[in-house]
Amino acid sequence: MRNDAAGLLLPAARPGTCLADVAPGWLSVAHDALRCPDTAADRAAQPPLSGVIGERSFEAHPSVRADGTVVWWLVDDTDHRLVREALHMERERTAFLAKVSSMLLSSLNLGRCMDVTAQMAADNLADAALVIAPAQGPQLPVVTCLRGGHPVLSHESVDPDDVPGLGEALRGFPPVPSRWIDPAAAPEWMVPEGFGPIGSIVVTPLPGHGVPAGALVLLRRSQTAAFTEGEEVFARLFAARAGAAMSAARLYAEQASITEILMRELLPPSLHQISGVDFAGGYRPSMDHDRVGGDFYDVHPAVVDGEASLVALGDVCGKGLEAAVLTGKIRNTLHALLPLADDHQRMISLLNTALLNSHHTRFATLVLASAVRKGNAVDLRLTSAGHPRPLILRASGAVEEARTHGTLVGALPNVPTHTAALTLAPGESCVLYTDGITEAKGGPMGGTQFGDERLQRALSECAGMPSESIVERIQMLASQWVGDGSHDDMAVVVISAPRTRHLSAVNGHTRGRFTA
Repeated sequence: MRNDAAGLLLPAARPGTCLADVAPGWLSVAHDALRCPDTAADRAAQPPLSGVIGERSFEAHPSVRADGTVVWWLVDDTDHRLVREALHMERERTAFLAKVSSMLLSSLNLGRCMDVTAQMAADNLADAALVIAPAQGPQLPVVTCLRGGHPVLSHESVDPDDVPGLGEALRGFPPVPSRWIDPAAAPEWMVPEGFGPIGSIVVTPLPGHGVPAGALVLLRRSQTAAFTEGEEVFARLFAARAGAAMSAARLYAEQASITEILMRELLPPSLHQISGVDFAGGYRPSMDHDRVGGDFYDVHPAVVDGEASLVALGDVCGKGLEAAVLTGKIRNTLHALLPLADDHQRMISLLNTALLNSHHTRFATLVLASAVRKGNAVDLRLTSAGHPRPLILRASGAVEEARTHGTLVGALPNVPTHTAALTLAPGESCVLYTDGITEAKGGPMGGTQFGDERLQRALSECAGMPSESIVERIQMLASQWVGDGSHDDMAVVVISAPRTRHLSAVNGHTRGRFTA
């Protein structure tokens, strides 16, 4: 039997004909299984049967009659199937785009982003993919990847406008439809080695943050189906995520380069002997991942031999990058005031005026030291502006505080100071330090300050040591005291009168003699 609807669907099906001759195989096999007693129970327990007849799909629901015959009800579910397939594809694409975003955004390296973009595009969207970054000079950076292969970087000296759509994509214009691009027009540098004839090409921009991040080129072989309009749209969605990641990586690289250049100007200098005077310095920022902070020091050699070198050590209120910015301003201002280096009070007053006139609300403490070699000794002039007094380490191990004092800089209109003058004998040192040393909290209970007395006792054990060794000793003790606890920036500078070696003749022989 058949009804009229079945007759329209299966015109050859007439009463008396064999079902296997007129119905599709999937339905005929299911019918035979259902009529067989050994398999009927299993067939009945299975979900509804589905299959295709012509260009449409159907669900087949069997109904076994009392006489053993089977009635098949065929329900057209083509629209449902298309919706399910579209939903499945959309879920797969969404999962793929999420994976793309995760992989690309996990790296801020531009080269890595280009490699990942090319490889994922080749494995999922085309037979081969090229990621082209904006030109660096006369060359285009190009990463090429075949499906299942590894990305390869090259630099091509070519004109992108010679490739239809490529020049426009690199400038950020909307993509040219692939049907407008002749695959035969692809230049040799775009075709991977051994790829064979190109069947279709997609060229789409990689949009960035205000500036195009590059272009994506997808290639399919001639024996592969050409790109559909839906695939081109999806390629643009992929390109949007890849372009955002590449743009972020490029911005990060540019900012890192700028930061590195600026950081070099903010880092404390390496100190050494200047005009017969030994200088050594050490700095530790408050955070281990920081390189600069609010403490600073500089040594400015004298322009003329016989004149004093100027040492500046200071502490800006606060810590971190904001304090480092003001630190850079103070250091630059002091450098501009070097012609007044003999007049500490004048330099500090002018620096105070500059800080009061700036937009910063921070203040700073500062100590200036002028050091000049006089014979075997070193003459010092020390001026403190709200800063801890420098410590003088004598050859005997005695530690003295320099008698200098003053008002901090950048807070009040006037900054009166008092300058102390003293002399270092050979082997003696002057220690300039910031309060990050003495106020460092630690010890057995974790809350005790390192303190002035503990610092002076430590220095008394350093009598006769070179300036570098004194710096290392102070830093080591302060770090051990703090342990894993938090601390402020720490800076220390040591000025020493070096021990001298003279040659004298005894009985016609030359021998060395140390004098102190």
